[in-house]
Amino acid sequence: MATNHFKSYSRRSAGVLLLVGVLAGVTVGGGVGVIAASSTKSVTVCANKKTNVLRYAKNGNCTKTETKVVLNQTGADGVSGAAGAKGDTGATGATGVTGTSGTNGIDGTNGALTNSQAKNICGVNGSTACAVGLQGPGGGIVFMTPSTLGNTSGLFYEAAPSTWSSPAGDPTSAWCDNTTELLGVASAISTRGAMDGANKTAVMLGVCASGAANLADAYSATVNGVVYGDWFLPSKGELNQMYVNKTVIGGLFPGAYWSSSELSASHAWTQDFFNGRQNDSSGKVTTSAVRPVRAF
Repeated sequence: MATNHFKSYSRRSAGVLLLVGVLAGVTVGGGVGVIAASSTKSVTVCANKKTNVLRYAKNGNCTKTETKVVLNQTGADGVSGAAGAKGDTGATGATGVTGTSGTNGIDGTNGALTNSQAKNICGVNGSTACAVGLQGPGGGIVFMTPSTLGNTSGLFYEAAPSTWSSPAGDPTSAWCDNTTELLGVASAISTRGAMDGANKTAVMLGVCASGAANLADAYSATVNGVVYGDWFLPSKGELNQMYVNKTVIGGLFPGAYWSSSELSASHAWTQDFFNGRQNDSSGKVTTSAVRPVRAF
């Protein structure tokens, strides 16, 4: 008797399992899946123990005459799909809006005028055409212009101010510390002399360790931000023109001034600013006054 009961129970259980299997198939196919669409993980169905009829238990509860069956809707993770092909490059985006302009930079300061820029401009304020008696670019006094008779250089000349060396006036010096060597800077013109003091001074500086040329060359003046260091010992001809305009130059001693014109190995030319006489008997060791000049 017990054996028959066991078989009867086994058939009922088998029926239920069959129906559960069918239900599972329907679930996969979409029937119960539609009913249980609101569930993402499982669905509960109740199987009548006598008729094996199934019903969907929305609230998940079954009666005593029903068998409760919970179906899991979540399957195993599928294999990852292959990477898709790279898409085409997108079209170039539209040009962005132009940014606002930056502010202008600060203007640079003006550079200092060079000697060539200041050429032909004289006066205290540097705004007047050069003429004898006006202040030159280097702060001296103009004493010769290109139109001056005998000026073959085509340049303007200015003499350093009387205080160029000290407030006491022009210094005195020997012509050169070398009194035995002929420098080759004799005057090319036998009378008043050529306007070539700059060249003669350059030669003297190559031989003389001290003297009149060295003093003149060492002078430098800064005027309106420009440095003027191209002063030299005037030649015989340039020195004579200084004597002609000694009044407008000012501060010249009434005595002998050195020129850069050589006479011999032991003598050089001077000019007396009292009477204008050019002296060829001044020994190079003799002490005479010095006033630098520059040409522009």
